[in-house]
Amino acid sequence: MLDKPAKIPGPDHPIVIAPNPGRVVVRLGDIVVADSRHALTLREASYPAVQYIPRADVDMARLQRTDHATYCPYKGNASYFSMTEGGPRLENAVWSYEAPYDAVAVIRDHLAFYPDRFVITDA
Repeated sequence: MLDKPAKIPGPDHPIVIAPNPGRVVVRLGDIVVADSRHALTLREASYPAVQYIPRADVDMARLQRTDHATYCPYKGNASYFSMTEGGPRLENAVWSYEAPYDAVAVIRDHLAFYPDRFVITDA
């Protein structure tokens, strides 16, 4: 992707990232894909909150990197992963900002999962 200018979160587009004090578990059917007590909750503008889970707490062997990529002016370039087991292949169902902008640098080495494709419990 071409270099694009970074936007800084602020009153017009707030981003707040905080440690999730609970346990976050991501499942696809009976398969536990991630289990973490170290997730970060990212709240961005009016979007639903997203759980970012450290790679160390994700079963990366169940995921396959894809060529798909997107760009967020507040976070940077996102890389994607698909899950190939547990039913139909879930294309680009997991994303990660591997080199996020400084304002959200804490999400580096974390992954997020689309909640319409996985069951994400936050206890």
